[in-house]
Amino acid sequence: MPTFSAPDGTTLAYRLRGEGPPLICLPGGPMQAAAYLGNLGGLSAHRRLVMPDLRGTGRSAVPDDPASYRCDRLVDDVEALRAHLGLERMDLLAHSAGANLAARYAERHPGRVGRLALITPSVMAVGVTVTGDLRRETAELRRDEPWFPEAYAALEAIVAGRASAEAWRAIAPFAYGRWDDAARAHRDAEDGQRNDEAAAVFGGEGAFDPATTRAALASFRRPVLVLAGETDLNSPPPAMAEVAGVFPDARLVVQKGAGHFPWLDDAGRFVETTAAFLG
Repeated sequence: MPTFSAPDGTTLAYRLRGEGPPLICLPGGPMQAAAYLGNLGGLSAHRRLVMPDLRGTGRSAVPDDPASYRCDRLVDDVEALRAHLGLERMDLLAHSAGANLAARYAERHPGRVGRLALITPSVMAVGVTVTGDLRRETAELRRDEPWFPEAYAALEAIVAGRASAEAWRAIAPFAYGRWDDAARAHRDAEDGQRNDEAAAVFGGEGAFDPATTRAALASFRRPVLVLAGETDLNSPPPAMAEVAGVFPDARLVVQKGAGHFPWLDDAGRFVETTAAFLG
């Protein structure tokens, strides 16, 4: 895997898939190695995917300063990757928690972003609230699934503040449009891809300043795609509509039948939507 150096000297790695104009793809997790993105359902047939392993994940080095895992501090790593690739302006795709990093990057370096695709984005950086009632309402769309009773009971425990490792694992089927063998394998792989220490720091005190970020993004006039999964508990469509409203030129697309990983649930529809937006 190719590497580059972060401003603090940490060696960071990135994956390359496909051919064509580069598309920087920021992974979620938070702090999960980019391997779980695969080729984004075949988007690599349209763009050259540049998928960094954020510091301390995948093949990127562990930094000397653990505080550098904080989301706002990771902005410098993204900017170093842009400079390393020699791009005056770059198109960005960010999934889930990676959307927080993309938002903070666009806040600080708006002139360096071409098009911005936010895929089932997390909402911390822009201060959107996803209520427990909205998560329950979204979960009800899956009521006819055989795994629903156990998963819904776990969701109720989490919403009530009784989260446990077992409960988080039990709600995994909600993240996928189909809870089949491929989805189970994708979920099981997460355990070896995520840096839990880094994830605990990612959203720590000082990582986000939603009022400042929203004010900056209100002047961000580049095209933005917010792609939501119809049944995604993490990023329900009504909350995604609020995220889109932060930007002056954003389009919200809700992918029918999709969960948190829409390129796995319907690769053709995902690629068609995303490739058309990116041009």
